Amino acid sequence: MNKTDSYSKTGLFAKYKHTPFFCELLTRLASGDSQLQRLFNKLDTMNGAALATRSRDMHQELYQQGITFAVYSENESTDRVLPVDIIPRAITAQEWHILEAGILQRARALNMFLHDIYHEQRILKDGVIPQNLVLNNSYYRKEMQGIDVPGGVYVHICGIDLIRDEDGIFKVLEDNARIPSGVSYVINNRRIMLRLFPDIMSLVDVQSVEEYGQNLRIALSEVKPKNAQDPRIVLLSPGMYNSAYFEHVFLAQEMGVPLVEGGDLIVKDDVVYMRTTSGLERVDVIYRRVDDNFLDSEVFYRGSTLGVSGIMRAYRKGNVTIANAIGTGVADDKAVYAYMPRAIQYYLGEEAILPNVKTFICAERESLQYTLDNLHELVVKPVGESGGYGMIIGPTATTKELQDFRKKLLADPANYISQPVMKLSVSPTLIDEGIEPRHVDFRPFVVTGAKSWVLPGGLTRVALKRGSLIVNSSQGGGSKDTWVLR
Repeated sequence: MNKTDSYSKTGLFAKYKHTPFFCELLTRLASGDSQLQRLFNKLDTMNGAALATRSRDMHQELYQQGITFAVYSENESTDRVLPVDIIPRAITAQEWHILEAGILQRARALNMFLHDIYHEQRILKDGVIPQNLVLNNSYYRKEMQGIDVPGGVYVHICGIDLIRDEDGIFKVLEDNARIPSGVSYVINNRRIMLRLFPDIMSLVDVQSVEEYGQNLRIALSEVKPKNAQDPRIVLLSPGMYNSAYFEHVFLAQEMGVPLVEGGDLIVKDDVVYMRTTSGLERVDVIYRRVDDNFLDSEVFYRGSTLGVSGIMRAYRKGNVTIANAIGTGVADDKAVYAYMPRAIQYYLGEEAILPNVKTFICAERESLQYTLDNLHELVVKPVGESGGYGMIIGPTATTKELQDFRKKLLADPANYISQPVMKLSVSPTLIDEGIEPRHVDFRPFVVTGAKSWVLPGGLTRVALKRGSLIVNSSQGGGSKDTWVLR
């Protein structure tokens, strides 16, 4: 039980339902952090109806600004406002010190791993990670073998998904090293909170998230091709029908760079150019939000019009930098993720600062059998999916769902990993009936150029349905502003 019984008798938290889960606000009040105590005291004295009115104002502002994402179903796609809960999630300076060090360590190891598997492959030859897991991976790109990327940086933008367990320990749930999304919501959530809740924000000293666009542009400039002096950077988007198109527009504006689509670029003499009203202009760095398969119709999917035909020729010649690099999806794979603590030890000679969630790789016979025997108690995920698709949560699944999933698992065990159902931490969340605990996770972002920088904040996703562990926006989740305290 959370030790919160004496914290509120008549205030907003008087009817807050205690749970066996770690509470991001109330459990941590016992630490004696004065800023957390001030935040709690302010919230506890606020009127629930007034908070609900502010929440509606926030939702209306999000809608008016077009801060949306697309959800795809079998028959249609729908633009939705990402719900934002007005009660922030705070991280103390002491906690952030550990998180930042662990995130930087992981980003460094991910880049060393990707350089290795596309060059010497020492980690495979030494048996630290199974060769077939990497070389037979659908995201492994043989076309990247032997290509030296500027600065050795493959993952320029990385989102690392974290959860906090019942003991208050942060653990890595998965790595997003391919095309991580969500940072636009981090920045916009903060801007709206500053406008609508200045009385709450004035109580604590919160680190800014406004530097993200500037730092991203600096990092991308630092990994420019050798022959580029004042590098031209563009953001390549699949277009307005992409689920994250709002973020593409937003980040291009934040960096002050052109937002382009495949038809706006052309390759001539192994150099990438952008079509402009005054003629062709050379492009040196491309922040791409287009998947590998659609990036070059000469090399990958032949019918693609989303990318730029011939871009791989320019890439091999060192005439353009692509961020994130082609082939980083191997590091997104949930089976490869299970070996990352070993990779950190292998490359850095250090123990992982942030531990993994225990993971069973179903491609391995013993792990498959364990998963089949305990399917009703485990979370099982496809190794290459994201957004909460294709997974099953054993304890909440029906008998028929478990039976159907068992058949999928047996038909293609290499496509799945399983994990114990984690007791995700909860955070006070405003709902129609007042304040209730809801499960949350956390996605911080790290940007790497000549060095790495971690955005002091991140995307806290919240499962808005009572009892749900699925925080993904595509599955009905929302978000919270994340305050890293000084």
